[in-house]
Amino acid sequence: MADATRDVVRLRQLALQIRRTIIEITTRAGSGHPSTSLSMVELLIPLYFGGVLRHDPQNPCWPDRDRFILSKGHGAPALYTVLAMRGYFSEDLLPTLRRIDSPLEGHPNMLRVPGLEASTGSLGQGLSLGVGHALAARVDGRGYRTYVMIGDGESQEGQVWEAAMAAGKFGLSNLTCILDHNGYQQTGAVAEVMPIEPIAARWSAFGWHVIEIDGHDLEQVFAAYDEARSTTDRPSLILARTVKGKGVRVIEQDVKQSRYHGVPLSQDEARVALEELA
Repeated sequence: MADATRDVVRLRQLALQIRRTIIEITTRAGSGHPSTSLSMVELLIPLYFGGVLRHDPQNPCWPDRDRFILSKGHGAPALYTVLAMRGYFSEDLLPTLRRIDSPLEGHPNMLRVPGLEASTGSLGQGLSLGVGHALAARVDGRGYRTYVMIGDGESQEGQVWEAAMAAGKFGLSNLTCILDHNGYQQTGAVAEVMPIEPIAARWSAFGWHVIEIDGHDLEQVFAAYDEARSTTDRPSLILARTVKGKGVRVIEQDVKQSRYHGVPLSQDEARVALEELA
């Protein structure tokens, strides 16, 4: 489905709208992960609104669709918002996030939400699923691409590196991994909990084409997806430097304490955040 635009001025406004919705639905739910959801917004927009991802919300199981897997499943509020805005399901469902009777669970459940390629949340597993999809495309002779988004704390998981080795060995040029590198995880800074640097050199050593960008600069993000698509001999990693809680001052300023990793804003904090995102 070709519905696409690279009007970055309009897309920046869209990013604000998505961030407002993330704050509204996590605060209403009284739970969720707003900070990691806010850091990934500009990485999703080119995929779903900029024509990078070949997809059709009216036919979510179209065999030739590109695949997107959110391995860092706790960022679900951002993905749910994007999927609803693209028409996979009614936006009226968004305020039901994490309610017992809602399909919008705390982590994505592919059996309940159209547009999801995998049920995720157990960190480290999404890239292995992506390798499987990319290999299947090759075996079946199909031209779809697979995109997987992982977190930097998640990059400490051994299974990520097993999948990276396999993708490099098989030269899966139809696979793109997006690393949302905001520098923090639930218990503190990634560099203190378990350092992952030199992360770019490590992925390169496993046979990946590495593209480093500012993950909030839409023009850089578009260019990175273009470069990944034009790389035909190996998988690509988009190493996106981002800010945890991007756009919401109280979260950005608190990031070292990580109080908002799995805790939403209060009603008063949310009111201020929505004013900032106006």
